[in-house]
Amino acid sequence: MHALLPLLFLLAQPFWEMKPPEQWSPTEIDQIRTNSPWAHEVGPVAQVTVFLATALPVEHAESELRLRFKKGKGALPEPDPDYVEYLRDHRAESFVLGVVYPPSTGFGKAGEDKRLEEESLLLIAQKEYRILGYFPPTPSDPVLRLIFPRVVKPADKQMVFRLYLPGLNFPERETAFPVKDLTYQGKLEM
Repeated sequence: MHALLPLLFLLAQPFWEMKPPEQWSPTEIDQIRTNSPWAHEVGPVAQVTVFLATALPVEHAESELRLRFKKGKGALPEPDPDYVEYLRDHRAESFVLGVVYPPSTGFGKAGEDKRLEEESLLLIAQKEYRILGYFPPTPSDPVLRLIFPRVVKPADKQMVFRLYLPGLNFPERETAFPVKDLTYQGKLEM
């Protein structure tokens, strides 16, 4: 019986803990990007995918997609160079929540940018944190990237995001990520 316990523990582990990213199947990569501790769909109607863009498993999944499909069908667009530069300089003090926008969405109508900045919040326990900035979606990279301060600690229960998403029907969205589920290779990843 004692010999079965390690086997059962191993089988209970998610694939991202058991295999390196280069061995993830296309279905597993899609799961990391759309339905994992770091990503899920949100909204009553016209659901959109939100994901922790700076979480290592998400970054691994995106890198794998870029390597495997290099500008062919299914290729993932390169992120905005300004965004990549921002991450290089500010990763230690901020993290990014990505929101995949539908291609036909009119982002950034007059006055909506201000609502995005004022109404998009991160809630942890009793504290609210506003976005530090954002990178809007573009035709080549249809992801809104909201920058939040890196204030989450492993002891926190959950991160709740209250979002205003310009250009979408029902622009007010709320989503939560349980912090205990965001562990990857023994570290909190977000």
